[in-house]
Amino acid sequence: MISSAITLSLVPEARGGPFVFWDDLEAGCAKAAELGFDAIEIFPSHADDLDGLALRDLLRRHGLKLAAVGTGAGWVKRKLRLTDPDPHVRMCARDFIGAAIDFAGGFGAPAIIGSMQGRWGEGPNPVPREQSLAWLKEELDQLGPRAHALEVPLLYEPLNRYETNLFNTVADAVNFLGTLRTQNVKLLCDLFHMNIEEADIASALRLAGPHLGHLHFADSNRRAIGFGHTDIAPIAAALREMNYGGYVSAEVLPLPDSETAARQTIASFKRWFR
Repeated sequence: MISSAITLSLVPEARGGPFVFWDDLEAGCAKAAELGFDAIEIFPSHADDLDGLALRDLLRRHGLKLAAVGTGAGWVKRKLRLTDPDPHVRMCARDFIGAAIDFAGGFGAPAIIGSMQGRWGEGPNPVPREQSLAWLKEELDQLGPRAHALEVPLLYEPLNRYETNLFNTVADAVNFLGTLRTQNVKLLCDLFHMNIEEADIASALRLAGPHLGHLHFADSNRRAIGFGHTDIAPIAAALREMNYGGYVSAEVLPLPDSETAARQTIASFKRWFR
């Protein structure tokens, strides 16, 4: 069964980004439960900043699960990326993501690699695409088994062309996953990025097939589903045909405000998946 989730950011430096709830973990959990969400997706400054016991108690009291833990703060706050030409930076990026894997895995949830994948061909001494992809492959082949040991996947997110020049489409990302030694890296498909890069979102999701591990439920304008022009009907049909049983998580702008975005999201979720 497809489950619902909503995003909660604990990263002050990311304010203005596409997260529905902000700063207050307890208040966010309470509102998510009140509105009927199944889970929350957390974006912390660092996994070490999270209190696992307190979070476990919050989730239990509100009948929620942890859907995933994002690692975007590694880029936003520390400028860490897995494809950085500096080996020390790559090591720090791996450690940052590893901490998120360990924390999330304790809750049976995956960690997400999005902006921390980086870009190629930038900086004073740009390296070729092939070298950047070799570094990305090396890091994923180390991090994937770390997640597997905790019996969770690691999520890799293709982003739109304005955010990365590594992989922008599902087809290219699926082909890349096939070159990895680890079989434990799954795709996070984000409908906002797909609206920019894919000719047919539903067909791209079908292509992802068993590689699909998580879905970001966002409209064409990065607002809640129903506030843009994305046609959700064929997307929902594709997910049902695929027997997708993961989360659809609202990584959307809190517009016009957090509660309205959350209410619109859960209404859309119930319309298409309940």
